[in-house]
Amino acid sequence: MTQHRRARAMWTGVLAVSAASALLLAGCSGDSGGDSGAQEFTFTFATSNNLESPYQKLANDYMAANPDVTITTNPTPNDKYGETVRTQLQAGNASDVIQTTPGSGDARGLVGLAEAGFLEPLGDTATSLVPSGSESLFQVDGKTYGQPLDFTIGSVVASLGNPFRMGVTDFTWPENMTDLYASCDTFAAAGGSLFAVAGAAPPNTGLMTQAIAATRVYAETPDWNQQRIDGKVTFADSKGWIDTLQTVIDLKDAGCFQAGVEGGGFDAITNGLSGGTSVGGFIPSGAAIEIAAAAPPEANFQVEPFPAEDGGKPFILASTNYTLSINAASEHKDAATKFLEWMASDEAQQKYYEYSGELPVSAYQQMDLTGTIYEPIVGLLADGSYTTLPNNVWPNPAVYDALGTGVQGLLTGQKSIDDVLSAMDAAWDQ
Repeated sequence: MTQHRRARAMWTGVLAVSAASALLLAGCSGDSGGDSGAQEFTFTFATSNNLESPYQKLANDYMAANPDVTITTNPTPNDKYGETVRTQLQAGNASDVIQTTPGSGDARGLVGLAEAGFLEPLGDTATSLVPSGSESLFQVDGKTYGQPLDFTIGSVVASLGNPFRMGVTDFTWPENMTDLYASCDTFAAAGGSLFAVAGAAPPNTGLMTQAIAATRVYAETPDWNQQRIDGKVTFADSKGWIDTLQTVIDLKDAGCFQAGVEGGGFDAITNGLSGGTSVGGFIPSGAAIEIAAAAPPEANFQVEPFPAEDGGKPFILASTNYTLSINAASEHKDAATKFLEWMASDEAQQKYYEYSGELPVSAYQQMDLTGTIYEPIVGLLADGSYTTLPNNVWPNPAVYDALGTGVQGLLTGQKSIDDVLSAMDAAWDQ
């Protein structure tokens, strides 16, 4: 509750200083004339647990403020979300509004979906929210196909109260790998684990590995993705990527993951963090708010950086991770457009921050994050020690799939580091 009160206070100041970049409701696209009176549309979004999604809360708020509107929501499991949405779009039965992601490196990536003709071009409001310099992740041929929602931190969501629930009273978040492995021993001895990982869900093994790669690859070579695009480097020959995957193996061998990690689903993370048997999970920063709803107040969730190798510098992933798009085949585009316009309003952006915990894309740079879950990484944001989520820039979903499924193979011992990286290179070049 303290965080929500602080969020409201922050927004009072934020909206005053960010008027120039505020959400352009005055310039919203008008009614297309396709609907009148009662309106309805469908809305599909990904979910990783059985807790109420922030998207469901936002849909409920919109309907409460607009009694003539009916939104049918379709929460879809995250581990199969991209494939499910693509299948529905191809079959012609996808929802009117679809949660997507920037770029083309994910199965739900809006660039690939737009190029296939599945998405409707959006208007000036969506375009005004696209972060400067990242237009290629949101646009095709100068048209915007995804409305940014957030500025997400991809690192570790940690419950600093869970150590006490496991009987460990002197824990602080490790700043180097030596301390991290010592913590793994401590929590394993206490019957728990430092990390909870959905080892059977490629989206989570992929996100975990990218969070580790932030320090092993991108801290030293921020333009690594561009070098891969230019053909100057490969995954298989990259010391940073080799070290990243070796770290995954070392974490498993050191008992840093929960028992049976290779078979774990997203419920392993939710249950571990809310139930007090694990300290951290490799999940988007906003997931802390959802999980906190199922945990006692003393859980004390924070966003923490995954430690660099001893002697290295901290580095995290931070970028827009979620967008909303409109199905090109929708018969309710007017109603869907009005919803997206509302989602860009100051009111909805504040609600989105409070419900999801994700920083609002429109004003995060002006926010005072003291006392929020983001306080541990404020310095990293301030000095630019972060890079965009790598797979947003990758050329196709197959690369990320090769990473996620490949790391599953590392956890089961069925694949080698070279197997995984060679498969990523092959997917990149296909």
